[in-house]
Amino acid sequence: MEISLIILIIIAALAASTVAAVAGFGGAIIMLPVLVLAFGVQDAIPILTISQLMGNLWRVILNRTELDWAVVRRFALGAIPAATIGGIIFATAPATALTRVLGIFLLLIIVYRHTNWGKNQRMNLKGFLPLGAAGGLMSAIMGVVGPVAAPFFLAYGLVKGAYIGTEAMTTVVMHITKLGVYGGYNLLSLNTVLIGLSIGAVMFLGTFLGKQLLDRVSDRVFPYIIEGVLLISGILFIVGG
Repeated sequence: MEISLIILIIIAALAASTVAAVAGFGGAIIMLPVLVLAFGVQDAIPILTISQLMGNLWRVILNRTELDWAVVRRFALGAIPAATIGGIIFATAPATALTRVLGIFLLLIIVYRHTNWGKNQRMNLKGFLPLGAAGGLMSAIMGVVGPVAAPFFLAYGLVKGAYIGTEAMTTVVMHITKLGVYGGYNLLSLNTVLIGLSIGAVMFLGTFLGKQLLDRVSDRVFPYIIEGVLLISGILFIVGG
């Protein structure tokens, strides 16, 4: 691999992990185009899954005292079977046609959050089971789910460290499930695993930096940061889909 491409991957990993540590998502959106450029779609998703697993583990560790385990359990009940099905779909027939639809959906979420109903809507604990099912399926097929799930975690009342850590733990559950399926379909070579682990190691620095920034962000400003990442994510999906 050319040195310029290696440098690009390292920079992308640092940027991705820093953004994800502050917003709770966005890392996969930054990393995916770079990994596809370097390795192709078939290898990019498994590599992204491994690196994102490590990145999310770092966020869980740094926010471990604020996790909402009730949310994690409910989300996992829906996410594990759905991620298994999604992993099989990806392994047998990769789906990328929904990318632009997802981008439009993210922009609509921002609009919805500023309507009277959206401002007053609250997420209850039971809602995390179907959210986990939808998230697990999307994550396994498209490699990205954070931007879609984020507003629901916020609507439940989680902010800052509680939101970052809890969302990261639910993502860890999905990634472990996906990796089991990918391994069963021979999508995980030793080279793929080593590359994913190397990128994940780089992400620790970005996660640490992002945590320092997060501690300085007020609860009032935090939702607007999320919306900013949603806006950028939606535009990137629509344009690049």
